[in-house]
Amino acid sequence: MTKPYVIIGGGVAAVHAAKAIRDRDEVTEIIIFGEENHLPYSRIKLTKGLFTDLHSEKVLIKKEKWYLANRITVCTSTRVVALRPDLRQIETEDGRTWEYGKLLLCMGARNRAFPVPGAGLHGVHSIRDMKDADTLKSGLTSGSRVAVIGGGVQGLETAWALREAGYAVTVIEASPRLMARQLDRHSSERLRLELESSGVTVRLHSGVAAIEGTGSVQGIRLEDGSQVPCDHVVYSIGIQPNTSIVKDTDLEVRNGIVVNDRLETSIAGIYAAGDVAELNGHVEGLWGGALEQGRTAGFNMAADDQEVYVKAVPVTLFNAFGISLFSIGTVDEDRCDLMLTGEQNGVYTAIFVKENTIIGAVSWEGAAASLSYKEAVERKIGLEGMNLAGMDIASVMDEVKSRLSGKTCSA
Repeated sequence: MTKPYVIIGGGVAAVHAAKAIRDRDEVTEIIIFGEENHLPYSRIKLTKGLFTDLHSEKVLIKKEKWYLANRITVCTSTRVVALRPDLRQIETEDGRTWEYGKLLLCMGARNRAFPVPGAGLHGVHSIRDMKDADTLKSGLTSGSRVAVIGGGVQGLETAWALREAGYAVTVIEASPRLMARQLDRHSSERLRLELESSGVTVRLHSGVAAIEGTGSVQGIRLEDGSQVPCDHVVYSIGIQPNTSIVKDTDLEVRNGIVVNDRLETSIAGIYAAGDVAELNGHVEGLWGGALEQGRTAGFNMAADDQEVYVKAVPVTLFNAFGISLFSIGTVDEDRCDLMLTGEQNGVYTAIFVKENTIIGAVSWEGAAASLSYKEAVERKIGLEGMNLAGMDIASVMDEVKSRLSGKTCSA
């Protein structure tokens, strides 16, 4: 009897790996082990929809009937405590031993701990799973003041959900601007003004020295000595891959579990994907990347012909504070040869060009307009023959769209 495919982890990588396996192998058993007591759900909704019903079916990646129809067993509330590659076995916390034919490790990551005094006080939160979100919401009372530490996407989505629910919110960011990895300087400043006009206090270039209080949070002391009174703190300062399960094995681990371009680890037959996987010295840490890595790993586990994982162009869609903007590709002004900016009907757009090719874009147009920019970056559409200095962004993109469709027109 063929041994089953075993997947450790209950996130988006696990689900898309299981689907890819079943698409190529209709017979062999597939078992997913997840520590939470829910079917795999969309973790990005924990901040985007913090005050919606997070326990409804709407947050699930796939509903229960999908797993049943595809003969995929999901063992919820099941923690894997040991991995024995030499025997092709895993052990769960209840003492049971499970054999596998191929194994996928996609245990995800935990939020990086906040290394300041007072981080253990009651009222300090970091949202990574459903329980974290429930704990934060249950602790809030009318008039609660919340400090959100971290001005990245997750932090700002959390700040918006809290502000929209009526709470006083202060965003504290150590760097000089918001969403520095996704936005150009102009967009970051514009975003700061939008937050403040929505009633959110923004403190930039502000390192946290300590969280203060007796038993529970009463405020934050910044490195410049100033105080931020608050009753709750929510921090988002990066992730740390969950690799503890493999510490007693021969699997190569650096920051994450090291994989090759087919997502296979240093031990044949064991794959890794998502926030726990390290490829070319980098842990991707993005929802879209985890999805595609899971799909690629699943394909390679079940197919004779191996598929190479190609990192997708990073895309951020931000919808909060009445703002709808997108960021695609490389948007660092210091890493491009030319940056084109423009504003039409109040909509700001910036295009980043390197070696006569669009490598990134930021626009306040909204998600629907992002597709042509994304395709231009992915396909590395050249801008040869265009007088970029004399063209506005709309004209540039009209020509780019023509080249994407295979047509030509004069610039």
